[in-house]
Amino acid sequence: MKAEHHPRHGYKLLALACAMALGMTDVSAQSTTGGIAGQAQPGSTVIATSDTGVSRKASVDAGGHYTITSLPVGNYTVTLQNAGSVVDTRSNVQVVVNASADVSFASQTNAKSLQAVSVSASALPPIDVSTVDSRTVITAKDLAQLPLGRSAEAIALLAPGVVGGSSYFTGPTGNPLVSFGGASVSENAYYINGYNTTDPLNGLGGIGLPYGAIDQQEIFTGGYSAKYGRSTGGVINQIGKRGSNEWHFGVQVQWSPSALASDPRNVYYPDRPLPVGFGYTNDKLPGTIYRAQKNNTRTVTTYDAYAGGPLIKNTLFLFAAVEAQKQDGKSTSNIASAQPNVDHYSYSLPKHYVKLDWNINDSNILELTNISNKNSYNSNLYAYDYTTGQQGALFGHNAWTKAGSDIYTGKFTSYITEDLTFSATYGVNRAIDFQQYPGANPSLTYLAGVTDQDPTITGGTPIRNGITTRDVKAPDARYSSRGLRADLEYKLGDHLLSAGIDNISSNAHDEGMRVFGPGYAWYYSKAADPSKPLNSSFGIGAPGGQGYYAYKYVFDSTTNMSVDQKAQYIEDRWQINDRWLLNIGLRNDQFTNYNSAHQAFVHNTAQWAPRLGFSWDVFGDASFKLFGNLGRYYLALPNSVAVRGASASTYTKEYFTYGGIDPVTGAPTGLKPLGPGPVSANNEYGQTPDPHTVTAKNLRSQYQDEAILGFSKTLGSNWVYGAKLTVRKLQAAIDDVCDAGALEKAATAQGIDVSKITIPGGCWIFNPGRSNTFLLPNSNGIGYSEVTMSNRDWGFNEGAKRKYYALDLFLEHPFDGKWQGRIDYTFSRNYGNTEGQVLSTQGQKDISKTQDWDFAQLMENSNGVLSNDRTHQFKAYGAYLISPEWMVSGSLQLMSGAPKACLGYYGSNESDPTLYGSRYRYCAGSPTPLGSLGRLPWTRQLNLGVTYQPAFADKKLALTLDVFNVLNERKATVLDATYETAPYTVSNTYGMPLYLQDPRYVRVSASYDW
Repeated sequence: MKAEHHPRHGYKLLALACAMALGMTDVSAQSTTGGIAGQAQPGSTVIATSDTGVSRKASVDAGGHYTITSLPVGNYTVTLQNAGSVVDTRSNVQVVVNASADVSFASQTNAKSLQAVSVSASALPPIDVSTVDSRTVITAKDLAQLPLGRSAEAIALLAPGVVGGSSYFTGPTGNPLVSFGGASVSENAYYINGYNTTDPLNGLGGIGLPYGAIDQQEIFTGGYSAKYGRSTGGVINQIGKRGSNEWHFGVQVQWSPSALASDPRNVYYPDRPLPVGFGYTNDKLPGTIYRAQKNNTRTVTTYDAYAGGPLIKNTLFLFAAVEAQKQDGKSTSNIASAQPNVDHYSYSLPKHYVKLDWNINDSNILELTNISNKNSYNSNLYAYDYTTGQQGALFGHNAWTKAGSDIYTGKFTSYITEDLTFSATYGVNRAIDFQQYPGANPSLTYLAGVTDQDPTITGGTPIRNGITTRDVKAPDARYSSRGLRADLEYKLGDHLLSAGIDNISSNAHDEGMRVFGPGYAWYYSKAADPSKPLNSSFGIGAPGGQGYYAYKYVFDSTTNMSVDQKAQYIEDRWQINDRWLLNIGLRNDQFTNYNSAHQAFVHNTAQWAPRLGFSWDVFGDASFKLFGNLGRYYLALPNSVAVRGASASTYTKEYFTYGGIDPVTGAPTGLKPLGPGPVSANNEYGQTPDPHTVTAKNLRSQYQDEAILGFSKTLGSNWVYGAKLTVRKLQAAIDDVCDAGALEKAATAQGIDVSKITIPGGCWIFNPGRSNTFLLPNSNGIGYSEVTMSNRDWGFNEGAKRKYYALDLFLEHPFDGKWQGRIDYTFSRNYGNTEGQVLSTQGQKDISKTQDWDFAQLMENSNGVLSNDRTHQFKAYGAYLISPEWMVSGSLQLMSGAPKACLGYYGSNESDPTLYGSRYRYCAGSPTPLGSLGRLPWTRQLNLGVTYQPAFADKKLALTLDVFNVLNERKATVLDATYETAPYTVSNTYGMPLYLQDPRYVRVSASYDW
């Protein structure tokens, strides 16, 4: 479509009854728990006791092995008992999420005969041979040491194969998004404590914890369990802290003053030679200032506090954390904006996290959690004079916004027997999506392109009206979701069997966008050749004269919608022998999307996703691990696919020449039509689509296959190195197609009398590259006629393609009490003709309804590298303890640039057969596949930090200084890809930086923990 996250019997029976009622199911319990395993004397007993009093035991089998699973993350004391007597104890064993800590009391050879064990210490191996996936775990200790941004995405960038997404896209609370393994930024899944917190409206990002409440963050880059789904990118799983049997308190303040921040660099209109026959929209602008950014800095102040401990010792625990961040800054708009201004803005980002853990008894645990993460924005706009560079008087406000979520979850875990565990989680996510435009006159229209107004009318000074926002949301826009997950896990000999369900339902009310004020906006423009028609295909003539014209822009996509997503899985972790682990899983997903009348327009079932992984402990001592994984992953369509897809929408343009401009409103007067009236490229005239005709009858969900093979090996006693090869192939994609003429032609060829059917306006959701069957209403109102469309029927030469391969190399020095460090290098290629659900070249976030595939002409020259392709990625991070009181740390990310894009009019004759304007992969008449014009420059991000923990404060006080972007790199991360404003008329902003790296800034912090 055209662009614009020892038992009592009563509890046993309750848990078993719940499990049977839920189909013997699971809640992604492994996403909040870990395990302990190892070797000991056969017939002895191993007991693991957490610092919250949770106790689990396991018997050592005849082979000298034991395993304890489904342990809440945290610190444990592991005890070995023989004939009822304690033989040995290991303290401070850290259980990490989704991993197994190796606590062995004897070697396998001696375990069968040893009668008494006396081992003073256990060195936990740095290689976890119990996992088959590809993931990075960052602990709270890492977060305290490293200079990082305070978001889940900033942490995720430490993982290999994770790159920053296009700066066009942000999450629900304004965080920049990331791309995993070549996937688009909407293909990731977010979890907190096992509950899915992915944004249910459009899948762009998710909700995260307050920074100080994060105990661990997992970053899955591939090969994940059948317990995870709805992701063809990656998974971010945050585990929150919990109270223990000792009270702990902490406070922190962080301050990033604007006085210690560098300015962004100014942006100028490009000035480059143009092809013969082409001219700029405004030939006076090249080389002049576009956006002044002096003093465009901000001050960020963050306050954190937490408290955790026992309300009832060994029984009831509380952990609570609050975070309040305030950002105050200035931002100067560009000279071509509707009203040049200096925005004195303020962001307020409050977060809190409250968790109650109730050890009902030794076999049953109840966890209740509340998470809140919000972002409020307000601003005051002051006039800015680009001639003098001076700020003027207050004249208005930008739209005030408030977004974010309140999440409530409850989780029940029952250790029914030593070998049988059941857990269930239920949660609710209530999102706010508020927007208000205070003080704005609703009778005024938004004006665009004011610098292209006819100077014979304006005298060379653009006429403005102070309206700075074009699109607004409905005043009561909101959305929510609720989820239920449950797990049943059973240990049967060498097999750890699990099964579960994973259900999420979400709905949205009055979501979408509409034009502010009277419902339309005015756009001013100028044609370089006034004698050429603006679009002859749609009857829009030449403006004549000096080429000045305007068009009325109407847009409204507000609607209601809902989605049901269900899944079931089974999994077997089979410890074949001492060295081989096989993980076999199968997941079945079902997705149903509903329109505003709660009529289903997408219903996908029987989507079987097999997963197969292995781990080979080559030498049997966890010093050399070979692992691999094969898997299929399905991706659901979020709620927003109904916007402009299955619900009524209006998107029209009406072209005029004008003889005057109202000096108060800025609207053109003396209008003379250049065309037949309002025109719509996708026939969006406000009609409600029939849910039976919106999507292909045989539509399949987007899915991807993945293969991984890698190894990790110790190098001496202090180092680990390894390599991993990843291959991903997109097998099916979903987008929309809008060529009604091609559909009518195919219907005629298939023997259908087109006079007796109705071809609906708008677009159809389909699988590019596959045979799609559509229902067309019969004109008599009775039933439908079927038309089957092949790829060539639409005029496409090939189907949707996206392939990704990567070689990851790493070298790591785990923390040894003195220092830690890790270096990663990734060589990758991401290529094809389909980025995914979004379109980064234009920042289009119409999920699975991008302009790609709308018409065959738009897909010409589409094959090549893709927007998230970064050929080379170097990452490094570490920390060094200079002395008991001083630590230095740092992180470095060095990446090759993204491919450049150029989108112009169609073909060598600069035509526009689809009314999409400058959106084809041609520029100046030549094909321009993505990357054919080169790449953006390499980017470097070096962050350094130093921490002082004075001995006189018993190291409870920490003073930290972090410097971000030490080298003050301010490279472009996004360039304007739109080549023209009219045929043969080059846009003055083409190739100009739209987004840059954040300049250098300093953060100082003080914390006290006791």
